Amino acid sequence: MPQVLIGGLTVVSLIAVFGVPMFRAWADDVSLRALVAIHLTRFVGIYFLLLARQGALAANFAVPAGYGDVLVATLALGLIQIGEPGTRWIRGLYLIWNSLGLVDILLVVGNAARVGLADPESMQPLLRFPLSLLPTFLVPLIITSHIVIFRRLCR
Repeated sequence: MPQVLIGGLTVVSLIAVFGVPMFRAWADDVSLRALVAIHLTRFVGIYFLLLARQGALAANFAVPAGYGDVLVATLALGLIQIGEPGTRWIRGLYLIWNSLGLVDILLVVGNAARVGLADPESMQPLLRFPLSLLPTFLVPLIITSHIVIFRRLCR
């Protein structure tokens, strides 16, 4: 199951970020705007919607995942324009966005598991390149970045 892979890779990423001094130093120093910029890749949700419209990807997965990802990516673009969280108000916006983004990606992973178990064929595009990069790279990176952002904002 891709969700097991996502979970394992996320754990490995978190161990690296919090357990390896070089990665921990990077996570502590990188600009929050750069971490938020990673989430611009969530505009992939537009592609989910196109695949659902063509019948190539399960609509009951692609539509909520697509719209959620596009919303999170659009809000990320706004945060990048606002700048680093130098004031309490901007920090609050980052916390709200980060919470929304983490909940969204966790719901996407859970919904993918549910839909994939019910109809494995309907989720096949996510197991072929280039979308196979989502469970093997991008989703663990996104989850890890949310946790790093929370850690930075809550210090």
